[in-house]
Amino acid sequence: MIESKLKQIVERIASAGGRALLVGGFVRDRLRAQPSKDYDLEVYGLTLDQLHDVLEQSGPVIAVGRAFGVLRVKGIDADFSIPRRDNKQGPGHRGFVVELDPSLDFAAAARRRDLTINAIGLDPLSGEILDPFQGQADLARGILRATDEQTFAEDPLRALRVAQFAARFEMQADPALVALCQTLDLSELAGERIYEEFRKLLLKGRRPSLGLQFMRDAELLRFFPELAALVGTPQDPKHHAEGDVWVHTLCVLDAAVEERSGDEDDDLALMFGALCHDIGKPETTELLPDGKVTSYDHENVGQQLCESLLGTMRAPKELIARVQALIGLHGAPLQLVKQGATPRAYRRLARRIADGRITPSLLLRLVRADQRGRDGDVAGRLRLVDTFWSRLQSLGLQEKPPIDVVKGSDLIARGLQPGPRFKEILAACRDLQDKTGLDDAEQILARVLGDSRPDS
Repeated sequence: MIESKLKQIVERIASAGGRALLVGGFVRDRLRAQPSKDYDLEVYGLTLDQLHDVLEQSGPVIAVGRAFGVLRVKGIDADFSIPRRDNKQGPGHRGFVVELDPSLDFAAAARRRDLTINAIGLDPLSGEILDPFQGQADLARGILRATDEQTFAEDPLRALRVAQFAARFEMQADPALVALCQTLDLSELAGERIYEEFRKLLLKGRRPSLGLQFMRDAELLRFFPELAALVGTPQDPKHHAEGDVWVHTLCVLDAAVEERSGDEDDDLALMFGALCHDIGKPETTELLPDGKVTSYDHENVGQQLCESLLGTMRAPKELIARVQALIGLHGAPLQLVKQGATPRAYRRLARRIADGRITPSLLLRLVRADQRGRDGDVAGRLRLVDTFWSRLQSLGLQEKPPIDVVKGSDLIARGLQPGPRFKEILAACRDLQDKTGLDDAEQILARVLGDSRPDS
């Protein structure tokens, strides 16, 4: 059940008169038959000092949250904590005074946990399961339910935790929990805390759409106006028979799950790209007299709105830049194929991809998700994606953009001095290279400069 070193510590705790219970994610995941190394142990019957003395027998003790009664042993990936009460002393989610109480019974200690599925204990020595709030039954039914409605509401972030659990475990919040979350105010939360919940939802969610749909049902989208605006924004039924922009976005999110590679940085960019790829449509959508729906320039508008949304979450700037690049370019691959674009257009796109700090393969993963996230001839559209990739490969652009053949040193060798014209000539050389595919600096310079060698 647990690693041998950890079991030795649990046995020492028992010998000292205490009882260590596994709690939280490890127990939940074990009951779901999922692997977990998320070891959190609550120790009953010992004071914090007594627990420190016991743990010290296994190695140096680190107080990662002594005010909250949390200790670790160096080299062992587990948290040991004393049961506690969180006494409300003031407004907001920060107004708490923590009271450590090793004499608490498990039910009293577990009541402060957010959901019943996270309020289950497991004795690693006897195998006994402690489940005072019927969390096992909720797991079996696929229901998310608040352990205690009063304590749940003390931290509004828990509403977003419900969203990410819904996405990760494909579970539904019960009506009482939805109603409770409707009353919570996310505006007092730090952006970093909000970002972390979105990160988990998008990286770990098996069906991210369930998390986003819960947010809509719980009226949480009012705190994310860029996302709320997607609801009800129409699309041309010829190209988007699945529904409005909100419905399409949820479909693309679920499709993007299958495009995740395991590289966290790329997967985060991909999933936020899926969430935000059409975020500019509400501001750019027009209904034409003939019944068609257009959203010209939604990519550029979407890049600005993405910066607003992710900036509010205090997302890393590098991530924001990469997501903006994906938003700006997600329509380009199929457009080039449909237009029968020249190699020059493919080379120029490859440069834009690199400038956005993304890769062609990452862009193509979003494009595939976008095409699979809509009704109609999905197979036909995916063939266009494959065609684009084949043309990139034929031009040697599948990994990186063309390397500029003509460099500043070539111009200096011809007697030119750095300055405005210097830059103009380099730009012209790059354009000619992209247009023709020439890879010889002298040939390119001869055509750009008229085969003359200037004196200055």
